[in-house]
Amino acid sequence: MSNHLILKIENLSKRFFLHEQQKSIPSAQNVSMEAFSGKITAITGDSGVGKSSILKCVYGTYLASQGSIFYYTKDGEYLDLAKVTEQEMIRLRKTDISFVTQFLHCLPRQSTIDVVAKPLFDLGMNQKEAREKTKHLLAEIKLPERLWNLSPSTFSGGEKQRVNIARGMIFSPRLLLLDEPTASLDKASVERVVKVIERIKTSGTAILIILHDPDLVSRLADFEVYLSPEDIKIKERSFESVKTN
Repeated sequence: MSNHLILKIENLSKRFFLHEQQKSIPSAQNVSMEAFSGKITAITGDSGVGKSSILKCVYGTYLASQGSIFYYTKDGEYLDLAKVTEQEMIRLRKTDISFVTQFLHCLPRQSTIDVVAKPLFDLGMNQKEAREKTKHLLAEIKLPERLWNLSPSTFSGGEKQRVNIARGMIFSPRLLLLDEPTASLDKASVERVVKVIERIKTSGTAILIILHDPDLVSRLADFEVYLSPEDIKIKERSFESVKTN
């Protein structure tokens, strides 16, 4: 599989302005990184350096204060996600870019099948076909069939996160954003979630993931971007060479 450049972030910064105090609060500062198809780029670093802000800027939840976020399309063109229209960003969320947060948010009393199939419904896929595709995926990630027609609000943390990731990968995104997907999970649940992430990587999706566990970074990441208030370091998975921007 060729590893195509999917995302190139250049000098991205995000600041928040507190109007009541007339004060600007920095978050991510001068961040540059890349994501490739079939590769995992892990974002690590201390709390408060803007790791989640980076993902939210890529997804369009936050507007970047400065810098560029180049997304390379299937046609070989690029879009600057820091400048695209809201309509274009909504389209990309439906077809190309998926974001999995730490917590599963869904309508109450909605079945797990329909929670995971929702991105396919939004694309206009026939509901019967979408549910069949969802069942195959739920079986693949080894979520017990007895849970499929229940609401995931009743599930354990590990089960909820597998549902969360399944919803994020159901339409085979070109770019998957993961915000601490193993946080607060027990060891067995972490292993199940890791296997799902590895499966997504094998499919050719580019993955940008926030991690804190050094063992998981070493196990999963092809590249590590370490953020600190002082500098940014890009590390190859071997961790033998370090490039400082």
